[in-house]
Amino acid sequence: VQLQASGGGLVQAGDSLRLSCAASGSTFNTYVMGWFRQAPGKERQFVSSVSRRGIATYYADSVRDRFVIGRDNAKNTVYLQMNKLKPDDTAVYYCAASGTHNYYDIEVKDYDYWGQGTQVTVSS
Repeated sequence: VQLQASGGGLVQAGDSLRLSCAASGSTFNTYVMGWFRQAPGKERQFVSSVSRRGIATYYADSVRDRFVIGRDNAKNTVYLQMNKLKPDDTAVYYCAASGTHNYYDIEVKDYDYWGQGTQVTVSS
């Protein structure tokens, strides 16, 4: 599966942003989808994930209650609605797909396919 992330940009603290990730192929609903982020000089870290049918979700503590993940299997797309953004949210955001793991498996190694990343910059 090929993934194409979009929607990043430069915003101010407290603003909202919505990321999208479009997937190719007809087997999108067989993949757990996740979002990760990587700030300069830091390791890539888990942000959020959603189960194959979109029923279950999982969030990193740092974004819980601010970010919302969702997916539309008919459109082969996963979303990340980011609210109340903080400067610490500044990073390159990556969408990823896992064919064999569950939505609560949050390690980078658990994911098989990665998008190219989209930059999110939050100014104070």
